[in-house]
Amino acid sequence: MHVVVCIKQVPGTTKVQINPETNTLIREGVEAIINPFDENALEAALALKDTRGAKVTVMTMGPPQAESALREALSRGADDVLLLSDRAFAGSDTWATSYTLAQGIRALGSVDLVLCGKQAIDGDTAQVGPGIAEFLGWPVITYVRKLDVDGGLARVERVFEDGYERIEAKLPLVVTTVKEMNLPRMASLKGRMRAKKADIKLLTAESLSADLKEIGLKGSPTRVVRIFTPPRKTSGEKIDGTEPLLAARTLVTRLREQKIL
Repeated sequence: MHVVVCIKQVPGTTKVQINPETNTLIREGVEAIINPFDENALEAALALKDTRGAKVTVMTMGPPQAESALREALSRGADDVLLLSDRAFAGSDTWATSYTLAQGIRALGSVDLVLCGKQAIDGDTAQVGPGIAEFLGWPVITYVRKLDVDGGLARVERVFEDGYERIEAKLPLVVTTVKEMNLPRMASLKGRMRAKKADIKLLTAESLSADLKEIGLKGSPTRVVRIFTPPRKTSGEKIDGTEPLLAARTLVTRLREQKIL
């Protein structure tokens, strides 16, 4: 069984600054980490390696520095990694990202299962996993908290706000994972030494035989028009007093001052 895990490198802080001219994140000087939900997807794949002898390949699309996320995946036990990096990929929205990752999965040949985190903490769209499934023409199960694969059949528990459902699905399949699925393992010293020496395979738009109309800005039907930090919420004003009528009059006066009434 061949399992592919799609991960994303994201800023490891909530104190993110935005370039007002390009409406993009300022990543310089900000720690980069593996998207936390993707860590659960990786752990799920490594568990299948431990119990079912699966081969685990980890893939990411991003700039050259995303290589560090792949080395972290190798240090935890992934068998192989793949970096999709090309200037032509710049500006990709979730549609173009899904297409590019699907092309990378196709380039690997025989793949049985694709695992993704349910969403990325820097975008929160939860669209890429299902998007990959659409481009591959595979079924997808989202928000999975339990997963087991036996032969060509996957058995999962999909979580909801008020419960869960059990689903069986045939492979090939795309699954997105939630945080409660598992506790990601730490890298071993041996794993870190192996990851440090590993050669990271690079795939470009040309080597993926990607349609240039489907990648980067050209392949992105959505645009980020503006990004801004929401204004801080104030604590409000407390109207003191024991006289209800006087308090009501004060409230109406304040609302009129704010042009709410």
